[in-house]
Amino acid sequence: MLAGHFGLAAAVKSREPQVPLWALMLSTQLLDVFFVPLYLLGVETISPIPGAGSYGGAIIHADYTHSLVGALAISLVAMIVAMIPWGRRNGLIIGGMVFSHWVLDLIVHRGDMPILPGNAGDLPRLGFGLWALPWLSFLAELILILGGAYLYYHAAMRTAVRAERQDTKAGSAPQTPYRRQALTTSVVMLVLLVGTLLADFFGIG
Repeated sequence: MLAGHFGLAAAVKSREPQVPLWALMLSTQLLDVFFVPLYLLGVETISPIPGAGSYGGAIIHADYTHSLVGALAISLVAMIVAMIPWGRRNGLIIGGMVFSHWVLDLIVHRGDMPILPGNAGDLPRLGFGLWALPWLSFLAELILILGGAYLYYHAAMRTAVRAERQDTKAGSAPQTPYRRQALTTSVVMLVLLVGTLLADFFGIG
């Protein structure tokens, strides 16, 4: 779901242009950022499912970073930290983006996401298991990234048109190829999103 998380970041950027794109993308992956050191320490683990393939073909025991309460805690901390330099609204956006990772993972994970950190209380684990249907999961993720890229493109073009109008009002013809820049950044965004999805699906890298 790596590309899907980034696709959502692109969509949010189109509606909240004041938030840095890097911050949105980092926020969508922050749970996994915390997962990596815990995985290296053996605290959280990944168990491949024989014959399931590389795309979603594993049970992920991320019992702290991807527990419901753990994800909420990380989201809350990220929100507070982001509020300091960027204000209340942007902090709320960042916090929401961090928690969106858990929501999207809930759709695809195979019932391996605990409610409490460390699966305290041995409560039922969550996950709708869309990864069990790889092509359907791939299609859902593709729709998400194409939608995000589409919204990003239109927002970039609107910004370019406004910039051209401001140059015209200032009494000079636009000197910067705003629309070309918007198109270029949008194409780069689309290529990166699709490339990430294909690499994830085919187990490249």
